[in-house]
Amino acid sequence: MTELDALAPSPDDVWAHENVVVRRIPGLEFDAVRTGSTVQVSHGLTSAEIGERLVPIVTAQARHVGLSQREFELVLVGIVRSTVSDPIDAWATYYRNSLDELVSGSADFAPVHERAESLIVGSVLDLGSCFGFFPLRLAMKGHSVTATDLSAGTMRLLATVAPHLGITLDTLVCDATDVPVADNSVDTVTALHLLEHVDADTGSRIVAEALRTARCRVVIAVPFETATTACHGHVRTFDEAALVELGRSTGLEFQTSEHHGGWLVIDKISAPQFA
Repeated sequence: MTELDALAPSPDDVWAHENVVVRRIPGLEFDAVRTGSTVQVSHGLTSAEIGERLVPIVTAQARHVGLSQREFELVLVGIVRSTVSDPIDAWATYYRNSLDELVSGSADFAPVHERAESLIVGSVLDLGSCFGFFPLRLAMKGHSVTATDLSAGTMRLLATVAPHLGITLDTLVCDATDVPVADNSVDTVTALHLLEHVDADTGSRIVAEALRTARCRVVIAVPFETATTACHGHVRTFDEAALVELGRSTGLEFQTSEHHGGWLVIDKISAPQFA
């Protein structure tokens, strides 16, 4: 599978890649259909409507049509790119709207970011950053932060768009099990809704790598699901008992809690209790 270039030129109002075709038709309701192996999406969204709040809308259609994780990602990219003609303007609009929705609390994922921000100390390395909304949020508040992801295309997109938002942060392409930074090189390492995307063995190696690179604290957030959300790439579920077991496996002080999903906070140094 080739790396997706989310900034590649495309005709106005239409975007196509692999088996997904997205068209913008003003005034049309959002709709997705599968014809053979092709997924066709039509929408009438405006630039003010593309942002993080699209995720539950696309997720509902993904479940209806049976989108794979790859198809889900392509549909989301296609909506952004077909709504605003210029690639940089399109993504800057999407990022700006998403950050506004996440900070204001109107996006579904907003409580996760708010909680995570309250738990960090000092400099931050974020694992599996995807679009990088959480690192951007922290950078906006003056934190020294590095976003990381296995996808070179996603990190390239983040590095390209961030200056257009007036935000400075570092990006790093790497596997979360093998991060090319020194031991104890940042104060806090975060992994927000990452571990549900990997098997248990890989998840344990990610936690070990997070503990290697963190001076003070590791913050992990996962969804509590009874079944995996396939279109989001989830391959396993978590509950409170699983988080406690993961915390105990580190041999360090830890706290678990529930707030719009599960939380595991592991401390390498003594720290006060968390609310």
